[in-house]
Formats: sequence, structure tokens, C-alpha cells
Amino acid sequence: MSNLDARQLAQRVDTVLDILVAGDYHSAINNLEILKAELLAQASGELEQKSTQPKSPWEI
Repeated sequence: MSNLDARQLAQRVDTVLDILVAGDYHSAINNLEILKAELLAQASGELEQKSTQPKSPWEI
């Protein structure tokens, strides 16, 4: 079973909420999709280290 860092997850949810409050719905949805993909990958035990390219930064 994978370990989830609850504090980091809460911070990222807070970031999405801040983006929503600012009215940038596209970025908020994009960030939620990124977070969902990362959580699903962690839950299924996949490591997404296939490519040497860094992940795109978390939008703010």
C-alpha cells in the first residue's frame, strides 16, 4: 500500500481552491487532473519515471 502525505495533499487542494477563488477555472481543472493522475498512479503502484523529461510545473 502506498503512503500518502496528507499535509502535502491538503496544500495542493488549498492551491486549487485559491486558483478557483481567483477565477482561473481552466488552471484549477488542469491542476485537479494532474493531482488525480498522480494519486491514481500512486494507488496502483506505478512509478512514472519512464521519461527523463521533468514533469510540467504545478500551475499557479
